[in-house]
Amino acid sequence: MPMQKDIQCEHLKQIFHAAVERVDPYRMMKSHITLRGSLLRVQTETSREEIDLSSYDRIIVMGAGKATAKMAKAVEEILEDRIREGVICVKYSHTEKLNRIETIEAGHPVPDENSIIAAQRMEDMARHADDKTLCIVLISGGGSALLTSPISFRKGPVLMDLGLDDMQKTTSALLSCGATINEMNAIRKHLSRIKGGRLARLLYPATTLSFILSDVVGDNLDTIASGLTVYDQSTFSDAIRILKKYSLEHTVPAMVPKILKAGEQGLIEETPKKGDPVLSKVHNILLGTNYTALLAAARKAKLLGYHTAVISSQITGEAREAAKLFFGIAKDVLIHDLLVKKPACVIAGGETTVTLRGNGRGGRNQEISLSFLSQMEKDREQAESIYFLSASTDGNDGPTDAAGAFATHDILRESVKKRLDIEEYLKNNDSYTFFSLLNALLLTGPTNTNVCDVHITLVP
Repeated sequence: MPMQKDIQCEHLKQIFHAAVERVDPYRMMKSHITLRGSLLRVQTETSREEIDLSSYDRIIVMGAGKATAKMAKAVEEILEDRIREGVICVKYSHTEKLNRIETIEAGHPVPDENSIIAAQRMEDMARHADDKTLCIVLISGGGSALLTSPISFRKGPVLMDLGLDDMQKTTSALLSCGATINEMNAIRKHLSRIKGGRLARLLYPATTLSFILSDVVGDNLDTIASGLTVYDQSTFSDAIRILKKYSLEHTVPAMVPKILKAGEQGLIEETPKKGDPVLSKVHNILLGTNYTALLAAARKAKLLGYHTAVISSQITGEAREAAKLFFGIAKDVLIHDLLVKKPACVIAGGETTVTLRGNGRGGRNQEISLSFLSQMEKDREQAESIYFLSASTDGNDGPTDAAGAFATHDILRESVKKRLDIEEYLKNNDSYTFFSLLNALLLTGPTNTNVCDVHITLVP
């Protein structure tokens, strides 16, 4: 008979996988889109669209993000040979077998040469679109890094432009400073020819139908993949302010603040804003969110016999600080039956950040779990009956092959046996190494979906 620890860890995995299955992009596309004759109908909880395909001479498909391969597979099955041309850009290994739509694999979270190639392909397709073109755009998290089209402009006789190296260094600086995804994307939008609604500007006057899978807290469409087909609420001035906030003016390449300053002075056209005519033929459809994934996780937990509470889909801030919140909630459930009675499952989601202090390996979910384990070490008596898992729905937590990691009393005990100093590993941001030494990583492989993270606490 399995030991109690094995049962709880298995339950954590089952609950997490239920969340991921709910936001499978292929299933969502197939369930929300139908084609009857020439009428393409889209029906979601919040959107209803009907498009007569006979009104268009060409149908093209483009997209970017970790989940777009599955979305593209569904589009191919629905539209078949009506698709004239298509290209998507995905993270390496996040692929599906496609017949009509080209796949380009590129770097994430730091862009590479393929990121530029993919963006150029989409820009070329967009420039050839006209009012008889229907463009289906597939967008999911990760698209902002995967598509890189550095901006350039001429100031008198001087050409001011950005290269791939500039974008890589800027991205790395933003990733390590603790900036939020909204702040990162405000800067990336204003350094790009394709982000912040600029793809929609290139596509106009074509009709654009964008299917969007949210990987951002709050589901702000202009933040997901830097809002390729959505009006932008940020400005060049906002981007400059963010650089100053994190003292990055002299950390990023010198051309970056020069470009942003030129934009603030009106020398570079701003990103499209609300009411811009170039957005008048764009239909943006939100397909799946972190919240819908959490609800599916809760249903699975109930089937496993737990009293369940979903407390938030909008957890942000420093990963190691979020862990303290989750552990505090777990203790209240354990001691007081506060929030929900035992056996209890408390579920949350969102996307935290990690401010890099060391040179170790890991991701925000592994850092949350390591910080949670640190709290367990400080209160070992209470920790006996608490089980925790934090994992990314895309299957890749940061630049690692793990989705996340577990924190349990048995893992804590094993770390003591192996003389692993939790605080030292935290200090060095080396959560991946710590959990790999204990066989406590959650390894799912790429899931080809992406709706932020899931945090699950069990108190049996």
